[in-house]
Amino acid sequence: MPNILDSDIKFLPGIGPRRGELLRKEFGISTFRQMLYFFPFRYIDRSRIHTVSEITPATSYIQLRGRITGMKMAGTAPGSRRLTMTLQDPTGRIELVFFKGIKWISEKIKPETEYIVFGRVSEFNGTCNLVHPEIVPASEESTAGAGSISGVYPGSEKLKNSGLNNRAVIKAESIILEKYADSIEETLPEYLIRRKGLLPLKKALKNIHFPENDMVLSLARNRLKYEELFYLQLGLLKQRSVRMRKDNGIVMHKVGEAFNRCYSSLPFPLTGAQKRVIREIREDMRSGRQMNRLLQGDVGSGKTLVALLVALIVTDNGYQSCIMAPTEVLARQHYNTVSRFLAGTGVKCALLTGTTRKKERERLHEELDSGTVNILIGTHALIEESVAFRNLALAIVDEQHRFGVEQRSRLWSKSEVLPHILVMTATPIPRTLAMTLYGDLDVSVLDELPPGRKPVETIHATERQRRQIFSFMKEQIREGRQIFVVYPLIKESEKMDYKNLEEGYRTITEEFKAPEYVTAVVHGKQKPEDKAHDMELFAEGRANILVATSVIEVGVDVPNASVMIIESAERFGLSQLHQLRGRVGRGNKKSYCILMTGYRLSKESRERIELMCTTQDGFELAEADLRMRGPGDLEGTVQSGLAIDLHIANLSKDSRILEDARQTALEVLEQDPLLEKPGNRLLQQQLQALRRDGKLAADYSRIS
Repeated sequence: MPNILDSDIKFLPGIGPRRGELLRKEFGISTFRQMLYFFPFRYIDRSRIHTVSEITPATSYIQLRGRITGMKMAGTAPGSRRLTMTLQDPTGRIELVFFKGIKWISEKIKPETEYIVFGRVSEFNGTCNLVHPEIVPASEESTAGAGSISGVYPGSEKLKNSGLNNRAVIKAESIILEKYADSIEETLPEYLIRRKGLLPLKKALKNIHFPENDMVLSLARNRLKYEELFYLQLGLLKQRSVRMRKDNGIVMHKVGEAFNRCYSSLPFPLTGAQKRVIREIREDMRSGRQMNRLLQGDVGSGKTLVALLVALIVTDNGYQSCIMAPTEVLARQHYNTVSRFLAGTGVKCALLTGTTRKKERERLHEELDSGTVNILIGTHALIEESVAFRNLALAIVDEQHRFGVEQRSRLWSKSEVLPHILVMTATPIPRTLAMTLYGDLDVSVLDELPPGRKPVETIHATERQRRQIFSFMKEQIREGRQIFVVYPLIKESEKMDYKNLEEGYRTITEEFKAPEYVTAVVHGKQKPEDKAHDMELFAEGRANILVATSVIEVGVDVPNASVMIIESAERFGLSQLHQLRGRVGRGNKKSYCILMTGYRLSKESRERIELMCTTQDGFELAEADLRMRGPGDLEGTVQSGLAIDLHIANLSKDSRILEDARQTALEVLEQDPLLEKPGNRLLQQQLQALRRDGKLAADYSRIS
C-alpha cells in the first residue's frame, strides 16, 4: 500500500497545481515527503514577545504583540504609494510600513484588533520602524511561528509572488507533521539508533522544522546529517566490498622487457613516492581482484610517467592499455610525453581524438583489433562503439571528475574481462571530499615533487603595477622565456566588471607589437584546429605569449614558460589558481605567478590571494578552499553518476560526522558484506530507494 507521504505535492492543503508546479521547478519538490526534507537554512528565535520600549536601532529581528491603532496611505503615483500602520502595546508605539500588496494588507487588517508582528527593525529620520513585517491575528498565534524557534526556508521571487512565502512554507510543513506524522517510517535500524544515540526519525523531522529548544534542534540536525552521510558511505563502500570479494581481475604476473627498457633509459630517477605508488598498483594487479585506484598527485608530481610504467607492465603480460583524457590538448600532451619515453622500446602507442581523420581511424581500428597497438591514448573518442580492443586490461582515466561514471563504464565494458582501472587527478582533493566522491576507490598519493622542480614565486599585483608588469614580461622574453596570460571570461559581461580575454588580447598585442613579439590565443569557443594551431605555436616556442582562458588549466607542458599572469585572480578558487600556477616552473629556470586583482577585495578574496602567495602545497590549499567556499565548486565538476545530493550535511563542516558514519558503514559491511541479515534488510531497502530516487550514484559494482 502506497505511503501518503509519496502523494503529489499539489494535493497538500494550501498548495494546489500552480504552486505545486513551482515547487517542482524551483526546488525539485514533487511529494509530501520531499517537502518534509526541505529544511530551513537558518532559525530565528521567536520564543519571546518583546515590547516596543525595548527596540533600539541596533535591534535586528523583533516580535511584538499589540493593537493596530491607526492606518494611513501616502503617495498616489504608481511606485510611490506607502501604507503606514501604528502598532501600540502598553509600553509605546511603532510604525509598520508597506510598499507592496497595499490593497490586500489594508483590507485584511482590522483596527483595534490585537496582532502578532514580526520583522526586521530599520531606522528612518532617527525613528525605528518595521518595513513589510509579518502580521497575523493574535488568535492565530500557534500557526504564526510565535512562541518558538522559527525556521527560515530557501525561497525565490516566483514562489513569493505565488503566495508561497516563508510563513506559507511553515504552514505546509506543520500540516504534514500534524496530519501525517504517523506515516513517517524509520530509515535506520534500531541497533544503529541505539548504538549512536540518535533521535528517532519522526522526532528529528519535527524538531528540524519546529524545534522544542536549541538542544533538541542540535540533536535533530545531528541525526539527519549522520543518516545522510552514513548512506552515502554505505553505498560507496558496499560497491567496494562487492568488488573486493570477487576474483575477477586479470592477473599481471611479470615485469618484463618493455618495462625494464623504458625504466633503465629514464633520464632521471623516480621519486620515492612514484616507486611506492607503482608498488601499490602492482600489488593490485597481481591480487586476482580488479583494481579500482585513485591516483592523486599535485601538478608536476609525475603521474603520467607512473601511468606509462604501469601500462608497460600490462604490455609485458600480453595485454593492451588505454589512457583517456578530457581534452584534445591533454590527450596530445600525454601522447607526446609517452612517445618520448617509449623511444627504443618497440612498444607501439597511438592517439585517437575527435579530429583523427577517417583513414587513420580505420587503420587504428585494425591495429587495435589485431593487438599491434599496445597503448591507446585519446579523448572520449575512445568510448565510441566502433573502437574495439583485442584484449584491454588497463583503463587509465585522467582528470576523471570531468567524466561521468556512465562514460567510464562504457570504456571498461570494451573488454570481455574487467580491465583494471586507474583514475588520475591533479586536483588536490580534501580528505572529506575524496571520501565522498571516490569512497569506493583505493587511494594512492604522489606527495613528492621530482628533483629540480623549483617553487614558483607568487606575487599579488593590481592595475597600478601594470607598467612594471609589462616591463618585467619584456625582460623575461629577452631572456628567452615564454609567458601565459589567463583571463576568467571570454566575452563582455554586463554583470561583472572584470577584464576579459578579448579586451586583454587587444591590450597585449598593442603593447607587444608584431613582428617583434608573437602572441597566440586559446579559448573554449575556438575551432579545434585553430586552438591546436595556436597551442602548437606556443608549445614549440614560436609564440612569446599565450593569452588564454582557464582552458589551459590542464594539459599544457611548456618547460620554457616561466611566467603565469592570472587576470582577475579573485574570481578563481584556490584549487584552480594552484592548477594554473602549476603550468610554470616545469623547467630549471626560476618561475613566477602574478595574481592581478582589483583594488577592492572582499575579506575572503584577500585571504585566498595571501594564501596563494605563501603556500605551495596543493592539499593545504584544497582544504582551505573547501573551508572558505564549501564543496560546491568541486562537486559541480562531477558529472552524472557521482551526484552528491546533500540536504543538510556540509562536507566542509561535518568532517567528524562523516568520519564516524564511514567507520560505522565499514563495521556493518565487515559483519554483513551483502546486507543480507534480518537486522540489515532496512539498510538494503534504503540504499535501493535512494538509488531509485537518484539520491545516490547508480551501483556500478558489477561493472567496476
